[in-house]
Amino acid sequence: MKNEISIGLLGLGTVGSGVAKIIQQHQQDLHHKLGAQVLIGKVLVRDTNKDRLSSLDPSVFTTDIEEILNDSSLDIIVEVMGGIDGAKLAIEKALRAGKQVVTANKDVMAEYGHDLLKLADAEKCDLFYEASVAGGVPIIRTLEDGLASDRISSLMGIVNGTTNFILTKMKKENMSYDDALAEATELGYAEADPSADVDGIDAARKMVILSSLAFSTEVHLDDVLVRGMKEIRDGDLELATKFGYTMKMVGSSTKDEDGIEVSVEPIFLANSHPLASVNNEFNAVYIYGDAVGETMLYGPGAGSLPTATSVVSDIIAACRNLQLGVNGKRAHSAQHERVIKPETKRFAKYCHRLLVNDEVGVLSKMTSIYSKHEASIQSVMQSPAEQVGKAELVLLTHQISRQQHLDVLSDLEGTASVISHYRIEGEETA
Repeated sequence: MKNEISIGLLGLGTVGSGVAKIIQQHQQDLHHKLGAQVLIGKVLVRDTNKDRLSSLDPSVFTTDIEEILNDSSLDIIVEVMGGIDGAKLAIEKALRAGKQVVTANKDVMAEYGHDLLKLADAEKCDLFYEASVAGGVPIIRTLEDGLASDRISSLMGIVNGTTNFILTKMKKENMSYDDALAEATELGYAEADPSADVDGIDAARKMVILSSLAFSTEVHLDDVLVRGMKEIRDGDLELATKFGYTMKMVGSSTKDEDGIEVSVEPIFLANSHPLASVNNEFNAVYIYGDAVGETMLYGPGAGSLPTATSVVSDIIAACRNLQLGVNGKRAHSAQHERVIKPETKRFAKYCHRLLVNDEVGVLSKMTSIYSKHEASIQSVMQSPAEQVGKAELVLLTHQISRQQHLDVLSDLEGTASVISHYRIEGEETA
């Protein structure tokens, strides 16, 4: 049993500062839980002379990452510096040096997580990554431990606080997309370059991590269907409301006998669905297990202390394993072969919004396209358009395959303008 456990902290930015603060302020609690004092032995920073609010002893600061990775007195390396290549290399070096690793890096875990977890197994080390998805929401540990006895068949999540904040402002306060994005940036929810958020890439990386863990399968970023916020057109949020839906940017994954499907896109979500009431910067993940049924985790998806809470929880787990001498005993190898569903096996309801010529026979012409592809229509709404001589058609389908959906859209493009189209989800909970 160790009396002291020493941490090497790579990064002292938003999350790193939160980690240092929690460790320093919760010493008595940590000692009670672990029977040892947890110390921050070294911290990687860009400039050792910078004035900081941190109460850490300046002697622990270094600009040399090798000084930390090669320090045999450090038990756990905590990677919170961000980026991909440098962070990946640091994690690899730490594992090969026999150190336990905690990371909050979703980019690295989505791109290289499978290989890094295999390396951790080979080196008999721990690699924890709770903070890589949904900030302070303990979704990784829930899937890995709390629901370990169950078979997860699907999960849906609002896993990007920036896009959820924007959509909430657009719906609740009738803000424009640009104004909502500007407020998100001002409040620190959006980066100066928000493309990873609004284009769906950030959420797609998180869905790779969650899907791989939930289904014990290697899911890759290329497997994820991604449609970003730019797909949303004027009037779409009002249209969703008219039909009893809420527009949400949702990550979704499902596994059945045909394989796995993973997507991130703006969808029409039934108002009765639990995710529909998740607003502003909050995240939530809705899980369906064969035994447990439906369950949902909800909480802050980002921020210094919420994310740091997940990081420190991983540090505690690694410390406990150190005290028990059982580091590196978790099995990370995928159980199932990676089989991604073809478009013909992905089924959903869809909403198609069209601009057509306002003339006799146009509705018959449109519905004949659906009939051609055996795509059943649930309802049709027609209203005058702002353009003279034009009308707007909104068609809701019954369950059809994504291939049917794409084929219908392709044919419609030849006879009408497709304004927007969305997958419809959540009606089964109504």
